[in-house]
Amino acid sequence: MRLLHTSDWHLGRAFHRVNLLGAQAEFIGHLVTTVREREVDAVVVSGDVYDRAVPPLAAVELFDTALHRLADLGVPTVMISGNHDSARRLGVGAGLIGRAGIHLRTEPAAAGTPVILQDAHGEVAFYGLPYLEPALVKEEFGVDKAGHEAVLGAAMDRVRADLATRARGTRSVVLAHAFVTGGQASDSERDITVGGVAAVPAGVFDGVDYVALGHLHGCQTLTERVRYSGSPLAYSFSEADHRKSMWLVDLAADGSVTAERVDCPVPRPLARIRGTLDDLLADPALTRHEDAWVEATLTDPVRPADPMARLTERFPHTLSLVFAPERAPDDPAVSYARRLAGRSDHQIAQDFVAHVRGAGPDEREAAVLREAFDAVRADAVAREVAR
Repeated sequence: MRLLHTSDWHLGRAFHRVNLLGAQAEFIGHLVTTVREREVDAVVVSGDVYDRAVPPLAAVELFDTALHRLADLGVPTVMISGNHDSARRLGVGAGLIGRAGIHLRTEPAAAGTPVILQDAHGEVAFYGLPYLEPALVKEEFGVDKAGHEAVLGAAMDRVRADLATRARGTRSVVLAHAFVTGGQASDSERDITVGGVAAVPAGVFDGVDYVALGHLHGCQTLTERVRYSGSPLAYSFSEADHRKSMWLVDLAADGSVTAERVDCPVPRPLARIRGTLDDLLADPALTRHEDAWVEATLTDPVRPADPMARLTERFPHTLSLVFAPERAPDDPAVSYARRLAGRSDHQIAQDFVAHVRGAGPDEREAAVLREAFDAVRADAVAREVAR
């Protein structure tokens, strides 16, 4: 069975101030063409179909177009909700849409209920694990500790229990939306840390033939059977070096896997350039970036006059301007934002405690801070889902 694995469409998202809906529509067309020309048997979409719980109408219309085009091909599609989606909204009409061969899996309770597809070698069971927010699903899965590993492990126990009841030789595919240990993150993924931990070990998924992951935006191979497709478009300048693609996966009769990357259309390349303004405007090596979307980091010790206007004369698609004067890290003029870069909310809170009383929080106090941040984040997710 030949699968096309994709994820993280983020329909409705912009890139800085640039509307990407046209580029997202081009990707949908490319996906449909790939399905037809490469004789794909099933499409899997591993979450974050939309960029937010209540997407703009134009994004919903594009999703509707995608569903119609996929249904017209007569090729089954299995799709789960991600942490950016409203599972309840995305799942509306799932039963009816399923009759057209588009199988939406947005309910955690259905984790152990597969979509069964068939080829010349027998059945393939597709298990859809939507994004599992630990605080919201721990009761459903009967776990004491609200953590990613606990709830995903319990969901996979249901998958393995169901698979054990099926005919010998039944192959299996799991769709999941999670941060798996060994994956490389970028700046455009929403933080899903719970209890100080965001990642789960790949071993959670043991016992199935292929795991189609979503959430991280870079295409990655964690093992031969566990892969991220990544997002089809770049959504931050941290993805400037990404090769955006989908996985074309061949699942053999014995469950062995071979995979090939299929490149996605690039609306415009990304470039991150750094230096003084005069150097950036004069450097002949930067000519290749003149048609790219550009993030320029200026290292001038004093902010130059009209930097954006001057940059766009040479790089007309400059979207981001960062000021980072070359100074020692302990220089008091180093910006607050630069000092906080790469630090989590919990770490910043601990630093604040250390600053105001001369000593950081002890183990019990650090746990209280962590629980507070987890509770606030879980409440924000619950409010978004309920909107």
